[in-house]
Amino acid sequence: MSLSIILELKEEEDFIMTPQTLKEYKYSGARAMVLLQEKYLRSFLKTWREAKKLNIPLPETDDSDYESLDTLLRHVLRASRGYIVWICDKLNLPGPGIEPAPSAGEVEIAADNYLEHLTDKWRLPLTDVPEEKFFSPTYTSHWGVDYCIDAMLEHAVMHPIRHEFQLRNLINEYE
Repeated sequence: MSLSIILELKEEEDFIMTPQTLKEYKYSGARAMVLLQEKYLRSFLKTWREAKKLNIPLPETDDSDYESLDTLLRHVLRASRGYIVWICDKLNLPGPGIEPAPSAGEVEIAADNYLEHLTDKWRLPLTDVPEEKFFSPTYTSHWGVDYCIDAMLEHAVMHPIRHEFQLRNLINEYE
């Protein structure tokens, strides 16, 4: 990795992770998860762009989210929206007002603007939720697994990490 890339990443991380970029939360764990989710969505997008530039093929599967790199990007962005919508619903908070993810045909061009919209809206809903609401009760996810809110936040953070890991492995195999 060149020095300029390292500095670019360092500057981006400093911007994302500075306390001035996000107000305090009643539960600092939620604030940390919101910042980490943003950081790893941005990191995924960088890796996705690298895979796209190299025209990395995805493994064959019946999963429609893996039909192409564009459908994978849409999946990650759509899922991020889905996590915070689900969290707001379970906590009886107003919806976060996040627009649906762009279609697979539009996602590459719209990714930067949508990511800004998505991360801006993620920052708002959980600021005044007390810590105890993040651990009890649990709720059933759309895929049938029970999560407390804190666990769903951790799942939201890990989702782009998992897909970035998959892409990074495919890129490494290609090179």
